[in-house]
Amino acid sequence: MANELRYGDRIHLQNGYNSWQGGYLDTNGGAGDSGAKYGVSTADTPTRGTGTGTWEVLSVSGKAAGTEVISGDLIHLRNLYGGDGGYLDTNGHATTDQKNSGGKFNVLTSQAKDRATGTGRWRIFAQTSNPLDQNVRIGDTVHLANLYGDNGGFLETNGGTTASGGKYDVCTNAYYNRSNSNVADWKIHKA
Repeated sequence: MANELRYGDRIHLQNGYNSWQGGYLDTNGGAGDSGAKYGVSTADTPTRGTGTGTWEVLSVSGKAAGTEVISGDLIHLRNLYGGDGGYLDTNGHATTDQKNSGGKFNVLTSQAKDRATGTGRWRIFAQTSNPLDQNVRIGDTVHLANLYGDNGGFLETNGGTTASGGKYDVCTNAYYNRSNSNVADWKIHKA
């Protein structure tokens, strides 16, 4: 089939909060944390700025470009802002308000694939796909679990953001669907 997600693909990730109104994963503004490159939040469109909402899917284990992504694979997500917006990364702790709802770590981009062991590694899990052959496909809803400390939490939207043009802040959470609000659901769109 032609719609399998493959390594090297460029994608947009739409958040499921409020009936898919959570925005698109986006780099936005500088980040002062050690080893960080850009802030990460969501935006109303996947094209807030050139490349800010575009992510390249790379294999942690060295699978070749063009190879299908399997549910449960370990991936890196490289942002394409300015040609190299850095790698999606956990860096620092969630805010106090985020921690009060299960939040674990702040999410930024980093120049390095793994700023520290596991911070830039994400296990991708599809909720389901058609056919049920383990492949992840464009249009699938996925969860992204970070591997920092072997349990970095699920990527989610959590609270508003102060980033210019941003919609919601992004962090990781111990729960993949806190309050049944779908904040950790991400739909894959081809860029």
